[in-house]
Amino acid sequence: MAGGRCGPQLTALLAAWVAAVAATAGPEQAALPAEQSWVQPMTASNWTLVMEGEWMLKFYAPWCPSCQQTDSEWETFAKNGEMLQISVGKVDVIQEPGLSGRFFVTTLPAFFHAKDGIFRRYRGPGIFEDLQNYILEKKWQSVEPLTGWKSPASLTMSGMAGLFSISGKIWVLVVISECFYVPLPRHLSERSEQNGRSEEAHRAEQLQDAEEEKDDSNEEENKDSLVDDEEEKEDLGDEDEAEEEEEEDNLAAGVDEERSEANDQGPPGEDSVTREEVEPEEAEEGVSEKPCPADTEVVEDSLRQRKSQHADKGL
Repeated sequence: MAGGRCGPQLTALLAAWVAAVAATAGPEQAALPAEQSWVQPMTASNWTLVMEGEWMLKFYAPWCPSCQQTDSEWETFAKNGEMLQISVGKVDVIQEPGLSGRFFVTTLPAFFHAKDGIFRRYRGPGIFEDLQNYILEKKWQSVEPLTGWKSPASLTMSGMAGLFSISGKIWVLVVISECFYVPLPRHLSERSEQNGRSEEAHRAEQLQDAEEEKDDSNEEENKDSLVDDEEEKEDLGDEDEAEEEEEEDNLAAGVDEERSEANDQGPPGEDSVTREEVEPEEAEEGVSEKPCPADTEVVEDSLRQRKSQHADKGL
């Protein structure tokens, strides 16, 4: 019976002791500081520290998944910085757009090695072992340094830093303006859309009218050219007819002259009679001289041929 009574009391005492221990341990655990990061944040005010000694820098953005995947490896690399005799830093491109412009960062994450003010781009993976071998084996010596205007310390890159800083401020202004942007009421937006559509339709009608006017003008020009061609053909036909008439008149005049000459010779005279009496045999064998119409037939045939040729040309 005594043991049964002590059981609940012992349980209550144990519960109270656990609660007391938890109460005392809670404030002590809350008072513990957060784990300290070995990576040094770099800004526009302290970036010149990398001009002395040996450094490794990482450019990242909080929203970048690839950057987040290398955070733990980069922290481990920074913890071993004292052993490797190297300083490790990081640059938030959102907070420091000027530094991203100075190093001309276009991809994330981006890694750089610095040795006494001479910078090189590290293009290997962001894994601790690769980073450690890169320093211990001095693989950076085989990488071409960023010299001349490409160096982050040059005047050119200083100007690039200013441009990136301005662009970052402009981006902030754009975001703020979008926050304060008040959209137009629905009926006003609908009216603006209708006005835009009516203007486009009016422009389309104007273009169509202009094309129709061009087509009409082209048709009129074609008609005028056809009429001119027909008139020229008619003029040429009239000239050909006039030439034919002149040739016919000339030929007819020649025929008349030949006929008149034949008529002027007249009937045979007395001399021919006496000659026939004296030389009857020659007169019988010879052929009496009469006007021959062969010449007139030849002339008429030539006229017919010329007329047929002109008719063919006209067709």
